[in-house]
Amino acid sequence: MTATLELTRQLIARPSVTPDDAGCLDQLGGRLERAGFTLEPMPFGSVSNLWATHGTGEPVFCFAGHTDVVPPGDLAAWDSDPFVPTIRGDYLYGRGAADMKGSLAAMVTAAEAFVGAHPHHRGTLAFLLTSDEEGIAIDGTQRVVDVLAARQQRLTWCLVGEPSSQTQLGDLLRNGRRGSLNGRLFVQGVQGHVAYPDRVRNPIHLAAPALASLAAMEWDQGNEYFPPTSFQISNLQAGTGAENVVPGVLQAWFNFRFSTASTPEDLKQRVTALLDAAGLDFRIDWHLSGSPFLTPRGPLVSAVVGNIASQLGVHSELSTGGGTSDGRFIARLGCEIIELGPVNATIHKINECVRIDDLEALSALYEGILTQLLGEAQP
Repeated sequence: MTATLELTRQLIARPSVTPDDAGCLDQLGGRLERAGFTLEPMPFGSVSNLWATHGTGEPVFCFAGHTDVVPPGDLAAWDSDPFVPTIRGDYLYGRGAADMKGSLAAMVTAAEAFVGAHPHHRGTLAFLLTSDEEGIAIDGTQRVVDVLAARQQRLTWCLVGEPSSQTQLGDLLRNGRRGSLNGRLFVQGVQGHVAYPDRVRNPIHLAAPALASLAAMEWDQGNEYFPPTSFQISNLQAGTGAENVVPGVLQAWFNFRFSTASTPEDLKQRVTALLDAAGLDFRIDWHLSGSPFLTPRGPLVSAVVGNIASQLGVHSELSTGGGTSDGRFIARLGCEIIELGPVNATIHKINECVRIDDLEALSALYEGILTQLLGEAQP
C-alpha cells in the first residue's frame, strides 16, 4: 500500500463533517512537523485552521485545502460505511475520498518527498488548511487570509486541491472562478381580498414583468477566460396559503455568477435601475459570496500543465467554470492560483470514490510542480 493511499484511508476514517475537523489537521500537522515544517494553528470559533511553512523568503508556494466533508446522507444507500475506507476494485470509497482528502494526502506526501530531496529549496513552501470550506466558510480560509494580509504576507503561487479533473486525472484545471453575488428582493404590495382588486396592490403582478426582464437581460459577453455573467432566480415566495388573499409582499432570491467583465457595483446598479423604472416599492439585501479571480498563463500554469503532459501524457484544459472555492479568499494575497485534484464525478454523492492509482500519480504531479518552481538550491 502506497504512502498516499494509506494517508487517504486514515483521513477518510475521521468523520470530519463540516466544520468538525475530527483530528485531521493534527494528523497532517504531525506529518509536516516531522518533515521540518513550522506549524501555526489558527482556530477561530469551532473551526480548525493550520498555517505551516518550510523555508523562508520568496517565492512562496502554498498548498491549500480543506479537511471538512459534506454529510454522507442516507447511510443505507452507501455500499459501505462512508467513514470506513473501503477498496473495491481499482477504487477507494469513502466520504471525502475525492473532495478532498485524497488531495490532502497527496500534498503531504509530495511535500515530504520534496523537502527530503531539496532541504535547502529556494523560498517558502506553505500549507493553508481549514475545516470550514463545505460550510459557511466564515471562520476558515477567509479568517486565515485576514491574518496573513495583516502581516503583509504575500503568496507567489497557490495550488488548491479541489477535484478539478473530469474523466481522467489532469484533463481539466481551474485557473479562475466566477464571482457570486446574491440578492434577496422584497417587493411591497397591499394585501387584501382577491374579490376587491381596486383595494389591493398585488406584488406578484407588479414584480413579474421586472423579474422576466432581469432573467432575459444580457449582463456582459464574458471574455477569453469566462463565459457571460448569468442571472438565476432560486426562490420565489408570496402568499398566505389562502386562495382568496392577495399577498402583501413578494420575496425573490437571486444569484449572479459573474466574470471579470462585470463588477458587483455595476450589477447592483443595473438591477436597481430596472426595478426603479418598473415603479416598484422594493428593497434588496445584497451578499457578495466572492469576487472572480483569474490566473492567466504564466509560471504556475506552465509548471502544472507541463508536469501533467510529461508525467501523464494528458492535455489539460483551462477552465473557470463550476462553483466557488476558497481560492476566492486566497486571491486577496496577490498570487497566481490553480486548482488541480482528482476526478470529480462522485463528489458529494453516495459512494464517493477516487481511483487508487490517481492518488500516487497526483502526489508525483505535486512533487514535480514543487521541484520546477522551488527546487533550485539556495546559494
